[in-house]
Amino acid sequence: MKLILACGDVMRKALVAGALVLAAHSPAALAVNEDAAEELAKAGKCFRCHSVDKAKKAPSYKRIAQKYKGKADAEAALIKHLSAKLSVKVEDGGDEDHEPPPAKNAADLKNLVQWILSRG
Repeated sequence: MKLILACGDVMRKALVAGALVLAAHSPAALAVNEDAAEELAKAGKCFRCHSVDKAKKAPSYKRIAQKYKGKADAEAALIKHLSAKLSVKVEDGGDEDHEPPPAKNAADLKNLVQWILSRG
């Protein structure tokens, strides 16, 4: 009888541990802070050239998300792009300086990138 109770206790602990792992990787746990992402985009004046779903001077966030969909390096590529001061081609064919958004830390920038990628 003790063996059955001990096995039950081990099984119960394994189930609880498994549930905790799944909860930590659930969509809610990995959710993007949309308000913070939009505020950072506004502070960086990103909406001057980008829109969520319509092309302006630059591609929409929806189009950017579609471009990177399924690519393993999507997040890293966008973080690199948003971290550097670059000259980029705009929709009319001209060049324009692309200023990084004023992120306070790497987590803020990562949240913005995840928000952009979630638009597609």
